[in-house]
Amino acid sequence: MIHIAPSILAADFSRLGEQVDDAARGGAQRIHVDVMDGHFVPNLSMGPIVVKGLRPRTLLPLEVHLMVEDPAHFISPFLKAGADSIIFHLEVVPQPKELLDQVHGQGKKVGLAINPNMPVDTLEPFLHHLDVALCMTVFPGFGGQPFLPESPERIRRLRELIERCNPACELEVDGGIDHKTVVRAVTAGANVLVAGTSVFGYNQGPAAAVREMRRLVDNPPDQRSTP
Repeated sequence: MIHIAPSILAADFSRLGEQVDDAARGGAQRIHVDVMDGHFVPNLSMGPIVVKGLRPRTLLPLEVHLMVEDPAHFISPFLKAGADSIIFHLEVVPQPKELLDQVHGQGKKVGLAINPNMPVDTLEPFLHHLDVALCMTVFPGFGGQPFLPESPERIRRLRELIERCNPACELEVDGGIDHKTVVRAVTAGANVLVAGTSVFGYNQGPAAAVREMRRLVDNPPDQRSTP
């Protein structure tokens, strides 16, 4: 099952709850919350108060992606606010076992992310501890960036490692995922698709954007019947 995870970084925050509801009506399976500290990435975004506000609004899992230099400082506040899963970057915690155990110890899911300049093989020693491995398909910090052309090969390699080490681990991709790149990501092996601008910036609204993305991944062009 391919999961679509709209990233609220691209949402209209003046009507955030409404937009999350709309994405859910379109068939989104989780909501992705991008947290930036202005240090690990050159931007600031949102804190636990956003998760706290969304928690009573939606039944969808809230997935927090910590793009921060010190994830240990943020894990507990986001879990207390209502996050269902935490993803942090291997670049800033090269020995992540303690933090992985901390999240699991509170009954929540946990993942590790890597940026495009980090070899995917660096995730291999930790895959058997993970619920999700996140392969960034842009350099994080800003929404609306184009999907990096080397990403499919990286996704394929990570899929190979996951199948060997922990087939239950999800392979998530984040960055430049839209209605043109989504099939490439899925064909390469991704099964969780983070999409921000292509969902919340879609002319017909988030629900229509998610439904169209679902149609594409369920019926990729190379599998459609031809006349």
